[in-house]
Amino acid sequence: MLNQITPLILTYNEEPNIVRTLSKLAWARAVVIVDSHSSDGTRDAAVAQHPGVKWFERAFTEHSEQWNFGLEQTGINTEWVLALDADFVLTDALVDELTKLAPDAGVNGYEASFVYCISGQPLRGAAYPPVVVLYRRAAAKYLQDGHTQRIRVAGAVKPLVHHILHDDRKPLSRWLASQIRYMRLEAEKLKNMPVSQLTAADRVRRMVVIAPPLMFLYCLIVKGGVLDGWRGVYYALQRTTAELILSLNIVDRLVHRNDRGSRNVR
Repeated sequence: MLNQITPLILTYNEEPNIVRTLSKLAWARAVVIVDSHSSDGTRDAAVAQHPGVKWFERAFTEHSEQWNFGLEQTGINTEWVLALDADFVLTDALVDELTKLAPDAGVNGYEASFVYCISGQPLRGAAYPPVVVLYRRAAAKYLQDGHTQRIRVAGAVKPLVHHILHDDRKPLSRWLASQIRYMRLEAEKLKNMPVSQLTAADRVRRMVVIAPPLMFLYCLIVKGGVLDGWRGVYYALQRTTAELILSLNIVDRLVHRNDRGSRNVR
């Protein structure tokens, strides 16, 4: 089935990651990359690694619009699309599984689970949920969901047996800057969405003081991070920090809402 699949990747300053991601896509005749005007060596590294790279640039607006641009305006002509972040690395077992896939007519997507890596070393567990990564192009559309996107697939979605490695090698400073931006959008989503439509996890996140320590315990104890040594502690602190930034954004809105109202009146 590999000849029916085009990988689609979004990038922005992904020089530390893109070569490893493309190294597992040698089977693809073309790889579409939608870049948000990177200022590092992402393009040169990508083109050097894979001869089939088709490079497009689009100023970033939001994740869903970047993905939909990639689906609709880059000339992808295969039936199936494999949507990857630039720090997703396919395993050999998953590539073999893709080769042998023979989906029924009613199956329009597949979701993958992930093994999270710190500095290339896999963790025993993580908070990263399964994601729909493979789908029929004609049956898919991206919608914005807080700081990120979710894909709507018309038809059945099945799980893939083998996993993808999530292996981000960008520096901590870049991660922190991203979380500040992402959690502001998440706070806006939690504020505007009716409680009845929130997941159980998002309801806990709205409670502010509960979510950060729960996330730390979840990553370190439930997911076995304590057995991964400092890498497990690092990951648990990352996820806890993200929840703290979200909580700070939520409280900031509560503390300063009267100030903002006064400014709007004036």
